[in-house]
Amino acid sequence: MENKKENPYTVELETPVTLRENVTQVLKHYFANLKGEEPQHLHDFFIDEVEEPLLSIVMKYCRNNQSEAARILGVSRGTLRTMLKKYGML
Repeated sequence: MENKKENPYTVELETPVTLRENVTQVLKHYFANLKGEEPQHLHDFFIDEVEEPLLSIVMKYCRNNQSEAARILGVSRGTLRTMLKKYGML
């Protein structure tokens, strides 16, 4: 019998949805629920919402190896460290 390790990053979806489709739905929901508020700094808000879980998952995937995480993310190790500090992950 083959001993296969289960991938903890596998997610079963009833209907495959792309990240782009998810982002589109979230932004439509955001604008539909402003309730008279004026949207401001949407880029910063969105990046903050996405960047922290991205860093968290990548760091777990790399077992906190910053060099490997930086390579996967396509940033320098120094940039990665700056991003990790921003979210209190370092």
